Amino acid sequence: MDVFNLPQHLVVPLFQRPYVWDETDQWAPLWADVRRMAELRLTNPFRPAIHFLGAVVLQAQETPVGSVPARNVIDGQQRLTTLQILMDAAAAEFEGAGQDHLAAQLETLTHNSPDFVQDETARLKVRHTNKDRAAFEEVMRADAPINYDGLKHKATRIVGAHQYFAGEVRIWLGAADASVFAQRAQALAHVLQQGLQIVAIDLQANENSQEIFETLNARGTPLTAADLIKNFVFQKLEADGADTAKVYAEDWPFESKFWEAELAVGRVTYTRGALFLNQWLMSRVAEEISTKSTFTRFKYFVEHESKQKMIDLLRAIKEEAARYEQWTLAAADADRNLTPTEMTVYRMQAQGIELLKPVLLWLHEPGRNLPQPVIDQVIGIVESWVVRRSLLRLTTSNLGSVVANLIRTGRAVSEDELVRTVENFLRGQTVASSYWPGDAEIRTFLLTAPAYRRYSRARLRMLLEAVEDSFRAEYHAHQVDRGGYPIEHLLPQRWEERWPVDSDEARAERGAHVHRLGNLTLLTAKLNSTVSNGPWLGNTGKHAKLAKHDVLKINQRIREISADGWDEQRIDARTAGMIDILLRTWPVPKGHVGEIADTRTSAQSWVQVRDLVVAGLMSPGTRLTPRPGQWTDMSATVGADGSLIVGDATFDSPSAAGKHVKGGVTNGWTFWRLDDGRRLADIRSTFRGEKPSATDASDSLAHWDIETDVDDAIEFWSLMSTTAREFYRVLLERSPEPVGVPELARRIGVANDGKTVAGVFAWPGRYAAQLGHHLPSQWIEGPPSQYWLDEATAETIAEAIRQFEERASLRAAAHLPAEWAALEPHATEEERSALARLAAMELPRPQLGIETSDGIPVAIAWPDRKIAAEVELTAETIAELGAGGWRVLPIGEELRDLLTAI
Repeated sequence: MDVFNLPQHLVVPLFQRPYVWDETDQWAPLWADVRRMAELRLTNPFRPAIHFLGAVVLQAQETPVGSVPARNVIDGQQRLTTLQILMDAAAAEFEGAGQDHLAAQLETLTHNSPDFVQDETARLKVRHTNKDRAAFEEVMRADAPINYDGLKHKATRIVGAHQYFAGEVRIWLGAADASVFAQRAQALAHVLQQGLQIVAIDLQANENSQEIFETLNARGTPLTAADLIKNFVFQKLEADGADTAKVYAEDWPFESKFWEAELAVGRVTYTRGALFLNQWLMSRVAEEISTKSTFTRFKYFVEHESKQKMIDLLRAIKEEAARYEQWTLAAADADRNLTPTEMTVYRMQAQGIELLKPVLLWLHEPGRNLPQPVIDQVIGIVESWVVRRSLLRLTTSNLGSVVANLIRTGRAVSEDELVRTVENFLRGQTVASSYWPGDAEIRTFLLTAPAYRRYSRARLRMLLEAVEDSFRAEYHAHQVDRGGYPIEHLLPQRWEERWPVDSDEARAERGAHVHRLGNLTLLTAKLNSTVSNGPWLGNTGKHAKLAKHDVLKINQRIREISADGWDEQRIDARTAGMIDILLRTWPVPKGHVGEIADTRTSAQSWVQVRDLVVAGLMSPGTRLTPRPGQWTDMSATVGADGSLIVGDATFDSPSAAGKHVKGGVTNGWTFWRLDDGRRLADIRSTFRGEKPSATDASDSLAHWDIETDVDDAIEFWSLMSTTAREFYRVLLERSPEPVGVPELARRIGVANDGKTVAGVFAWPGRYAAQLGHHLPSQWIEGPPSQYWLDEATAETIAEAIRQFEERASLRAAAHLPAEWAALEPHATEEERSALARLAAMELPRPQLGIETSDGIPVAIAWPDRKIAAEVELTAETIAELGAGGWRVLPIGEELRDLLTAI
């Protein structure tokens, strides 16, 4: 603690982020460490135990002769502030218990002696100059015993930390008249003075503090890209001689709840400010930039590319941030008539993506002054590209590089050529991972798609709102309120009792129509279940009840076409009409058909059972049986829409139905067989024009099959590196959809380089060949290059992993700590394996099978810290947990660091 011994001022600059440490993640672990050290001293007073707290970076200030020396806190202000609060809180408790000499000792670490400072307000050794200053000075200068409720800043984290530590010290010390009180107080004071260690990096006034700051990985709450950029910006401004206090107050836009809000993107949470800066930078440099690289790319842009003074660039950022905030707030206003830009922001939110934000920022870049009609047309084109892909449920994960290339292409043309250039650029995307689907493909898909099951509620509501707005546009009426209207089935989901039909074929046909687009509508108020499941006609029927909800044009049109009933023919007709509206809302250029030129990718695109039914290769009602096994008494029936019905459950794909029956990952195309013995895979091969079970006789290497190759796959898995295994886990997660190299690199944390990724796969390829098999993953030429696992291989590898980890968990279970043993009988196989890995990392014991306050089930968690292990959680669940303030991490170093951080 020598850093606190000298008379000095440790100044936290105004541009440093405010105090953000909290009880769960920092205060409680810090106090636990301090208490442990004090208890060690009580049991062994001569044991020289030291607890290391990390590093801080300080830089000397030029101060007048005779003044107390001052140093800027470049990094570590959270740690220094917390230690000062802890010391002062302990001193207040000592003073209140009559241990004045101990209180005085600690005061020398937090307050300068009056002999060195003339002003009482200058006595504090750590001085804040940002918005924490008033709260810090108030609580640190308060007289003991402190009345926290009487403090003006009692609601701040600064005061909350002081009150927390005071309470913990008081509880640990016990009653002041107890025989051990003095010993405990002495031990605690000794730890706070001599038992804690901080490495202080002292820089001279002329040294480059920014380079040190950037390379340190501070413990505690991680620095965001916005934090790093803020420090860099104000270091540059200070070097330019700017009035940083004035600039900070007037031009730094990110100190508000709006920008500090945390948003879940995939499985990672970022502040809105950090996301904006990433998107803004992408709009400027026309490159796909990972969120982890935002700061380094920003720094390079400022120093080598922008050719603007820092103050001018900051003001441009401020202008665009203000516009971005306005778009976001407008999109959240359910009653507002949205502009095309604002509507795109709303629709991206409904789809859970951020993809087009860089395009919006590029189009509105200060100084470009594009005509509004040009901006609106470009926005319409790119939104059509994204929405049409989402209608087909095509991946958006590899589109970041396409957006970057689009911006780069658009920057090179005049405003007169921009619309045509953007349109031609997207028409030129001819690979499956980025193409712009045409009308025919959308129409074919949506005519029979079970839309209610295929799309999230937010995305489906967005489509229905677009239909409603199309009707309203005919009368130049206000856009529909986007208040989350309930989605209603016209033909009810539970139709059997009051909507009966006579034959099995008719029942299958009716069941296939329930979730189609034409059977869905929006209501201003949800019908009660009696009406919702009731008949269509009559005074109490749904047709009459809809009249009470006819503020929506979409329902008025329904009543016009259904006065004498509602049936499959009307659903089909309404579906076709709604598709026409969606295609007009998100149009493509005349003559565009959206062909995929990459024949390999096209051939590998998956076929649905519905395609086989439409082609006449199978008929509705066809009975399917599983391959031999303990599940042979089960069967599935093919629905008219291509779904598979197993008992009372209905599934969209053969693999989902197979997983339901088998209880694990299954390639449904080889799992299900027709009565004549043919597999679904054979029917699919016929549809594709292939020979069923065709093989290349000249190829000595075999493909993977779960019925014969699981043992080989287990050996293959055991030989692979950790990085290669992580690659395959991503491919398994996405099979049979291809995964691009950029996403693989980002997910695994390696360089975004095709050679790097290919290198990771090189040794597994040799292992597979030694076992007489092809490499499980297949390569698809880009850009970007992609890898994929077909369903049969994915099933084989997944089963191998399951068995491999089950064996590992059984071996490890005997080595679980005694206090963990009670968890083992209640864990699944995957959870047992995870527990063994966690125990080996010497982490705190988790809880098993908890439910969050939002009702979300979590397999393995530390609920007091709102941390969960990424075990048996879907991407959707992870996003929901992130929105509730939880951190979800895979078992590894990041999880360990988070659980052991101060």
